[in-house]
Amino acid sequence: MCGLAGMLLPAPAREQAALEEQARRMGDALVHRGPDDSGVWADASAGIALAHRRLSILDLSPLGHQPMTSADGRYVLAYNGEVYNFAELRAELDALGHGFRGHSDTEVLLAAITEWGFDETLQRSNGMFAIALWDRAERCLWLARDRVGKKPLYYGWAGETLVFGSELKALWQHPAFDNEVDRDALTLLLRLDYIPAPHCIHERCFKLMPGRVLRLDAEAVAAGAAAHRPDQLQQPFWNARERMQQALAAPFTGNDAEAEERLDAVLRDAVALRMVADVPVGVFLSGGTDSSVVAALMQAQSSQPVHSFSIGFTGSDHDEAPLAKSLAQHLGCDHTELYVSGADALAVVPSLPAMFDEPFADASQVPTALVAKLARQGVTVALSGDGGDELFFGYTRYQRAMRNWRLLGMVPAPLRRWMARHAHTQGEASRTGGLAALLAESGARGIGDVYRNRISRWRDPVAAVRGAQAAGSFYDLADPLHGAGSPADAMMLADFSTYLPDDLLCKVDRTSMAVSLEARAPLLDWRVAEFAWSLPMAMKQRDGVSKYLLKRVLGRYVPQDMVHRPKRGFGAPVSAWLKGDLRGWADELLDPARLAEEGVFNVEAVAPLWQQFKQGERKWHTHLWNVLMFQAWQAHWRNARAEVTRA
Repeated sequence: MCGLAGMLLPAPAREQAALEEQARRMGDALVHRGPDDSGVWADASAGIALAHRRLSILDLSPLGHQPMTSADGRYVLAYNGEVYNFAELRAELDALGHGFRGHSDTEVLLAAITEWGFDETLQRSNGMFAIALWDRAERCLWLARDRVGKKPLYYGWAGETLVFGSELKALWQHPAFDNEVDRDALTLLLRLDYIPAPHCIHERCFKLMPGRVLRLDAEAVAAGAAAHRPDQLQQPFWNARERMQQALAAPFTGNDAEAEERLDAVLRDAVALRMVADVPVGVFLSGGTDSSVVAALMQAQSSQPVHSFSIGFTGSDHDEAPLAKSLAQHLGCDHTELYVSGADALAVVPSLPAMFDEPFADASQVPTALVAKLARQGVTVALSGDGGDELFFGYTRYQRAMRNWRLLGMVPAPLRRWMARHAHTQGEASRTGGLAALLAESGARGIGDVYRNRISRWRDPVAAVRGAQAAGSFYDLADPLHGAGSPADAMMLADFSTYLPDDLLCKVDRTSMAVSLEARAPLLDWRVAEFAWSLPMAMKQRDGVSKYLLKRVLGRYVPQDMVHRPKRGFGAPVSAWLKGDLRGWADELLDPARLAEEGVFNVEAVAPLWQQFKQGERKWHTHLWNVLMFQAWQAHWRNARAEVTRA
């Protein structure tokens, strides 16, 4: 696990040393992602520079140093992530005559690109990665991101120079990166609590989308800087919608026992691949189905007790630590738990803007940061259970959205049209349920519209951001599956394509990397995903039991009373924080005079919600939290940029 950064100029650079030094500053901003080693490679005649920070996981020797050049000298690679099937690829390349100096997956990746080309190598690679590859022969830069979007990759323009990196803090190091806030993208933060790819909080800056590649040369850099829309150049090497449609068209036809056996086998292999490392490996264990399955399969394939980690919350009604502890004891894990107080959690809040680099308002970022810090004290790699809900119908909101969609189907069309016309008069009140919420969904064209309404924070975020227009996302599609599958499948695809990479995986990446911990997600092996998509809904939900088949697999390893437990959220008591210890912090950030001076938010849209909340209206805490996260981030960003300018 590492961090990468770099730049591509529209013309040759004047000085090699200056180019290298600028790249080094960008890379060093990512030292937390890679504290073990650093490297820079540049070619002034081509106007290209790559920087890398290394967290050594495979091949701890200098033979794993990056940026790495291919054996034939054509390609130079800076790479963040892991290719889990590298041993299989290496054996195939060995047979084709390739030699290897070390045993890192980076060297295998370069040999594969030399042998098969970049696109086929991506198709053959099972892993999580963000890649920057310079082709000396074609004089072009390739950027790529893994199928699911586990590893981040930003790119944009600093003046006329293309800059890219694992986190925005690397891009900020370029003196010409003066890109202001993209107010259209900010509306997505208010609606979703995060900004989905390809959007970014900065103008002229983007995120590479999951499963996409981007090819740029000097001419494309010059054109992209002028057009400001290079996101349109992203090309898929793996498309979740297409793969899901194919899986639905060729569904699994076996019985429950056969499905259970196959899922157990593919999960076992996915877990085994992710246990390969030259450093200690552990698991985040919450006591829920997903992390319990991962822990069980790890322990079943380990000759030593697996290190498991969980945190508990003092005085919480939603504490899962006792569940995690009992499950770890049954499996024989070497378990570590830490109980934290509200003060411990609140101490994390000031560090969030620097940790995430982009405003991010999923409040479970706080407990996730705490458990990552705990795990790093014992291991360098930790497996997580991310992905189970999106693949196996785990969220109760899916059921609520389907219920509302069915109810709307019973309403006569003229009445629905009347309701839709009156929906806009409800404003943000539709967030609170009841008639207002029903009106907000009445104009739905399909399940996608109903589901977007269920997950939205601000219903009309454009009204809160000055000078903004609504930015689109996958959730704006009336039918995300374009006519294939069921409403349930469509919602799971929307979450897999957006919520999973841009919220859940972003949260895990930033909090783990902040403490130099690598997090791996075996449930998101692409083979697991495609098998899950082929399963009938009756194997995902049956007789009121969600994640039915996944729980059958878990039942092979633990008693039934550990399988069927009520789902508990891994959240944070934001409302209590804002009424208590964070009230002064929030008062300062939401001060009407400050909002008016900064000129980003419409004061009349934001300030009344804060006043109503302080007077007892609990319902506004989610609206306020994403505004607060932006406000805190904006202050951090301006300070960070000022430091670069002073330097």
